[in-house]
Amino acid sequence: MREKLEIKNLDDLYEAILCLETVEECRLFFKDLCTIPELKSFSQRFQVAKMLTDNYVYSDIVKETGASTATISRVNRSLSYDGSGGYNIVFDKLDKKKEQAGD
Repeated sequence: MREKLEIKNLDDLYEAILCLETVEECRLFFKDLCTIPELKSFSQRFQVAKMLTDNYVYSDIVKETGASTATISRVNRSLSYDGSGGYNIVFDKLDKKKEQAGD
């Protein structure tokens, strides 16, 4: 029962996020939803994923993001082995958006 409730709660959150239409709306929502350290952690992991996808080496990622090698390894595992493909979905959509903007 508890697991179903947790899934529903997460789905409610995901639906709320999907309602947002602009970066500013996202900024305001996440500012209310998350603490500053949580936002920093999310954005750091996202930057790490982008850099790993662009074939940066760990030492450069550490220098640029301040992420620990443990964080980099965890993100790398998500990208390469046991992740659900979420990073790749987002990166593909961002690439398509950039291509369309360039047309």
